[in-house]
Order: sequence, then C-alpha cells, then structure tokens
Amino acid sequence: MKPRKNKKRVPSFRKLLKTSKVKLDNKLKNKQFKQQSIAKKYRKEQRKLRQAVKDVTSRTSVPLEEYKKKHAAERKEEEEEEEALPLDMMDEDDLKLMEDLAQKASFVTRDLSSSEPIHAKKRKQESVIDRYEKMPRRMQTEPEKELIHLLPIKDKSGIIPQTMEKPVISVAQNEEEEDAEEMEVVEESSEEPQPVLTTDELLIQRRRKLQEKKMHIAALAAAILSDPENSIKKLKELRAMLMELDPNVAVIVRKLVMVSLMEIFKDITPSYKIRPLTEAEKHTKVRKETQKLREFEEGLVSQYKFYLENLEQTVKDWKQRKLKKSNVISLKAYKGLAEIAVKCLCELLVVLPHFNFHNNIIVLIVPLMNDASKLISEMCCEAVKKLFKQDKLGSVSLGVVKVISGLVKSRNYDVRPEVLKIFLHLRIKEVEVKKDTEDITAKKKFMSYKEKRKNLSRMQRKWKKAEEKLERELLEAEASESKEKKLKLHTETLNIVFLTYFRILKKVQKSPLLPAVLEGLAKFAHLINVEFFDDLLVVLHSLISSGDLSYRESLHCVLTAFHILSGQGDVLNIDPLKFYSHLYRTLFRLHAGATNDDMVIVLQCLDVMLTKRRKQVSQQRALAFIKRLSTLALHVLPNSSVGILATNRILMQTFPKTDLLLDNEAQGSGLYLPELDEPECCNAQNTALWELHALRRHYHPTVQKFADHLIAGAPAEGSEALRPDLSRRSGTELFETYNMKGMTFNPPVASVTPRKKDTFLQGDSFLNEDLKELIQRHLNEAAVHRPLDFAKHLKESSLS
Repeated sequence: MKPRKNKKRVPSFRKLLKTSKVKLDNKLKNKQFKQQSIAKKYRKEQRKLRQAVKDVTSRTSVPLEEYKKKHAAERKEEEEEEEALPLDMMDEDDLKLMEDLAQKASFVTRDLSSSEPIHAKKRKQESVIDRYEKMPRRMQTEPEKELIHLLPIKDKSGIIPQTMEKPVISVAQNEEEEDAEEMEVVEESSEEPQPVLTTDELLIQRRRKLQEKKMHIAALAAAILSDPENSIKKLKELRAMLMELDPNVAVIVRKLVMVSLMEIFKDITPSYKIRPLTEAEKHTKVRKETQKLREFEEGLVSQYKFYLENLEQTVKDWKQRKLKKSNVISLKAYKGLAEIAVKCLCELLVVLPHFNFHNNIIVLIVPLMNDASKLISEMCCEAVKKLFKQDKLGSVSLGVVKVISGLVKSRNYDVRPEVLKIFLHLRIKEVEVKKDTEDITAKKKFMSYKEKRKNLSRMQRKWKKAEEKLERELLEAEASESKEKKLKLHTETLNIVFLTYFRILKKVQKSPLLPAVLEGLAKFAHLINVEFFDDLLVVLHSLISSGDLSYRESLHCVLTAFHILSGQGDVLNIDPLKFYSHLYRTLFRLHAGATNDDMVIVLQCLDVMLTKRRKQVSQQRALAFIKRLSTLALHVLPNSSVGILATNRILMQTFPKTDLLLDNEAQGSGLYLPELDEPECCNAQNTALWELHALRRHYHPTVQKFADHLIAGAPAEGSEALRPDLSRRSGTELFETYNMKGMTFNPPVASVTPRKKDTFLQGDSFLNEDLKELIQRHLNEAAVHRPLDFAKHLKESSLS
C-alpha cells in the first residue's frame, strides 16, 4: 500500500505576497493555539495518571464485602432490575475471574477518588468492565511542527520557496523537571534544619544583605541614567523592588528604592507632557528613531504611573492602619515609610508640574495638608508654597486652589488654619477688570485679502504679507497671548479664593479660620470687585464691634477695610471714622511682651490710614496719633520704638503743621485728654512731645538718633539729619531690621578695650620710706612655722 499523498500544496511565493499580513497572523495564532491546547490536554492526562497511581499505591484496598451489609437492600433491588447473564451460561474461568476482581481493589475496578464501589455512583445498568472498556484510549501524539517561511531562492527553473521547522519546546517535560526539582528542594529543606544564629550573626547577615541590595539599586540606577531609552526593563525591575519581602531589610530597601526612583524620574523625564497616541498615529509608519522614542515615552509614563500608585497605596495603608497579608512590615514601621512616600510626592509636585499625572499628585497632597501628623502637614504645605512661588503662568495654582476650596467645603470648614494661609503665597498682582472700565485699545488688525486686492498693488501686497508675518512673529515673541491667558487664570483663581473667604465670613464667623481669612482679605482687598465693598465693610465693622475677635484679628479687619478703600474704593464716598477710633483706642494693648509681634500690622495700618489717605485725614487726627504713638514708644521693645519713631517722622513730614507739638505753648482752648478714645476730640494740639526727651536717653543707639532727629524737627539736611540707610526705610522695614528674636542686642554692643599707656606708675612710690623699709625687712625674713596662741596676750594682761 502506497503512503498517503499529502494533498496540501506548498504556497507559492506569489500567493504568499497576495496573502494579507492579518490573515497570516491569524493563521499563525490559530496554529499556536492548537499546539498549546494539545500540549495542555496531554499534560492534564499525564497528571491524572500520576495521581491515580499515587492514590492506588498510598491507599489500602478495601474489599467489596464490607459494603454488602450497608447496602443489602439496594443490592437486592439492583439484582432484580439488572439484566445480567445467568451463572450457568458463564464459563468457570470467567466466573472465577469475576470473583477475583471483586476481591481485589485495583485502579481498574475501583473509583480512583474514593473507596466505594463504582456502581454506587454511576448508572445501575452499567457494569464495571463495560465502563472500563468505554474509556477512550489516547495515543501520545506529537504536536504538529510549525514551519517558518524564509526568503525564497531564485534560479533558472524559477522561484524556490525555503522553509525550516520551528523548534518546539516541550512544556510538559519542563514542568515535570521543575516539579521534580521542587520536590527535591522540599525534601532537602525538610531533612536539613537551619542552624540557629546568634544576635551578632543575624546583624552581620542583615548588614550583608542590605549592602547587596544597595549595590543592586545603585547599579540599576546608574544603568538607567546612562541610557534611559534602552533601560525601561531595568526601571521596571527597580520599581519591583518596592515590594521587597525580606522582613529583615524590607523597610530600608523600600525607602531607598522610593528615593532612587524619585531622583531617576526627575532626571529622565522630558520637559513636556506625553500624550497618548491616536489610532491613526499608531498605524502610521514612522522612522526607527521615532518609533524608539514612542516606545520609551510609553514605557516611561507607564512606570511613572505605577510608581505613583505604589506611593499612594503606601500612604493609604498607613492612614487606614492596614497591614498587608504578607505582614512583612510592622504597623510602626509603616509611618516612616509613609513619610518618605509623602516626601517623594511633594518633590515630584514641585519639580514636575508640567508632566503627566500632576493633577493626581495635587489631589493626593492637598488633603495631607490637613493631616494630624505635624511633620507631614508641614511638608505638604511647604511643597505647595514652593509650587505657588515658581508658577509664573497660574494654571498649576488654579488647580491647587480648586482642590483646596473643595476640601474646605467638604470638611464643613473644619480644617487647620495653615490650609487657608497657603492662599497668601499666591503670585497674583493684577486681574481682569470689567470691559467698561477697561482701556479701549483695539488689537492690531491685519488687512484681509479683499482689502489688499482693492487697495494695494501686487508688489505692495507681497511686501505687506512679509511685514504681517514679521509682526505676528514679534507678537509671539512678546507673548501677548500668554499675558491675556495669565490674567484670565489669575482672575479665576482669585474668584475661587474670595468665594471661600466669603463663605467662611457668612457661615462660620467664630471659626479658627477667621484670622487666616482676614489676613487673606487684607492682602487681596485691592483686587475685590467694587460691588462687594459696602457689604464687606459692614461685615468687618460688625466683627470688630462684636468683641469676639482677638487683637490681631481686629487689626486684620482694620487693615482689610483700608486696603479696600485705598484701591478701587477711592470712588466711594465713605468716611471710615469707626476704624480710626478703634485703632486709636486699642494702641495701648501693645507692650514689650507677646503682642510686640503685632506691631508689624499696626505699622501697616498707620501707613494705609494716614500716609496714603493724607487728603482725607484732618490735622487733629494726625496730631492725636503722633502723640499717642510717642507715648507708646516708651514701653515697647527697641525695634518697635524705632518703627514708631520712623512712622512719626513720616507723619511730621506729611503734615508740616504738626511741628507745633515740639513747642510748649498751647494752641487754642481746652486741655489735652489722653484718656479720651476719640482722636478728633482729645485736644492734642495743647500738648507737647515730652516723650522724645526721655527717648534721647534710651539704651538703644538708633532710638537715640531718631529722638534727636525728631526734636530737631525731622530735617532732611544738616547735622541732625538721618543717615540714608535709616531715612530711606519704612517703619516696617526698620522693625524687621532691628528685631531681637535671636535674644541678642541688635546692633551688637562694641567691646570696650582698655587704653594702653606708655608709662605706668610704680605702686611703691606712694608708700612712706619707713613703712617701705618695714615691709621689706619682713619680706626678707625666713618664714618660721610656730604654733599660734591667740590667748597669750590676754593671759599676760590678766597676770599683770
């Protein structure tokens, strides 16, 4: 018989060219899937057979007679229904064989998974031998060999296709070998118990492991930094070390890997945001360099995402006090791990504001600003401050402000004041105003094509086109569009900030957030819309008159009110007399103790209230404030005294008629009433600045100079004029310059050294000649040790 001819033809080269790539790929996948399924079935059968043999050898055979007593009734019914052959029709040999089989519990006649008879679970009519005969026999077949099509060869006869067999690795054989090796390792480990190590040996072993891990981390990091585009696998390997399972070194290794990955991402991350490719871009053919860059960017974003997820999970596990199933790291050690994770997130927040997943980091960091742990809260607050400081455009700041506003509202305004104080670090100096108040300056318009065709010749159109192109490039260089975008972002940011402030003022006026709100309003008050001025001034005055505020908070209210009136509020006809009276009344709350730090706000209020609003301030009000400030300078610290005297100097120069306070003659009727709280009615023109003469004898040299300068009438020139470094500074700057927070005298006291003289007077020149001779004689005598008897002279006098 001839061997069967294979009817499958080898595909020609032309047919291979016509076949689509997708079809060939599908064909290859189907063939591989078929081979895998065949191999899988073969392995399953082999595993079942090995298990069956193992069960039979391990279990003791149970004779079938034991079940006759238990199932006697069932067997009778079965015998009635069963259509078995009568015994007289069977041969003696067959009958003997059946009885032997009933006594022996082999794997042919017994169920492999239990010791019960087979017919107890199967159909009643089915006999044991029939069931065994019905089991399919499968021969071990080799999987079909796969052909790899090579480049064809062309000769005189034509094109000869070339193929080769693809080597197939026997998966079942590999698995058997691995199982055998694992069994051997388990047997060896069970046979040989590990030796008990001492504490010193354990420490040495831990140190050695830690050093190996450090070297491995350093090697991977160096390899990634040297060639980032070809080291994505190494980056993945390094990130996998975040799941270190060795309990002896797990905490330190994870910390080192976190910090190492943070530094690596800071170095290899590009300066642009990586966007996902569209479907059209994925199917477009590109150069090898471009494809390589795409693969690197895709891998980098993927690993960066997984790294951030690991950091987030670490922080969440610590917050929820949740341990992993592996229980490698203790709950106490999780705190240090979470602190390192937060530190890495804060660093990435500041360094990579342009890269992917930055908004996710913001959402993760902002709630931690309100954390109970002071270290983590300060870390997050400092990171956000740095982010605000370096954000020039304002898009990143807008995202952070939105999240903070949502956090404050979701927590029902129960957050730490530091969260709201973050708004004070926003770099917002100007915002968009309404279009009716906006300067009406039309944007540069370019001529349309029709206008050019109508008004210009062909050569002029050509020149005009080149000129407009150049102007567009210049506009891009000036970044006029970016300026408009910046103003728009700043306006939106400030709207959210004011919305948060006004909600707190309206709903929770007795909240600990009120000082931060008032401080923020004082800083950004000049940017508030005019429509809110009246309502805001009413709210501020009601807060001050309620008496529930601290002294610092009331000062912030006053400062906010005058910031509002000094900006766009100039158009409003409002006299804030109540705020003047409040500040004048509360000035004596300042002293050399804890309230000395509030002097900065007082100096800022005086500058806004008196100097910048000089046209709205009467002479009586200016005289009263100068007199009360001079009295206040006597019982505060030196830096506050310098700031107050500098403010008085500016006021005396701003209001020249106040020099009558330097004269002891009264002006007009009435007496000065220092205890009166109204500056307009205290008759300050009938007093003098006698406090300046006391300040001339102050121990601080700068206070002495300012006192002498004011007594002389605050001249700009002459011998009594101040040095430029003192005259050009404001009171607030001088207060900070001469601050004594370091508990040292500022400026330092010069050390006094005794003056050396050429000749020194001899001490013996003052002595008498007889006395000098007596002293010299006693000095020359040899010292004799004799017993001292103090009662000797008393005894002699009593005897005589």
